[in-house]
Amino acid sequence: MFFAGKPLLAAAALCTAGTALAHDALPSAAQPQGWKYPFACCSGFDCRMVPTKAVSERPEGYVIATTGEVVGYGDTRVRNSPDGDFHWCSVAGRNDGRTICLFVPPRAF
Repeated sequence: MFFAGKPLLAAAALCTAGTALAHDALPSAAQPQGWKYPFACCSGFDCRMVPTKAVSERPEGYVIATTGEVVGYGDTRVRNSPDGDFHWCSVAGRNDGRTICLFVPPRAF
């Protein structure tokens, strides 16, 4: 990509082209180096670790406390959590946003 006579715009375009990468989950005891949220779930600010009380389990699925949204157990947005904590990815990282992905710890037997 080249912008004739506008080298600063071209440089800015190249710099922002790589900003759509997924970001890292914070380090934890289970994952001391952290881990990367998949691009399908996160565009740099959509995901974060949430306390256990932020997600409850009901017969119909996982319930997001702040929105009341139910994400069914078989829903493709449910992912295994690499560090054993809940991580919620919502549209624009908003607390009232729709769920993009929900990382859940292994279920108790």
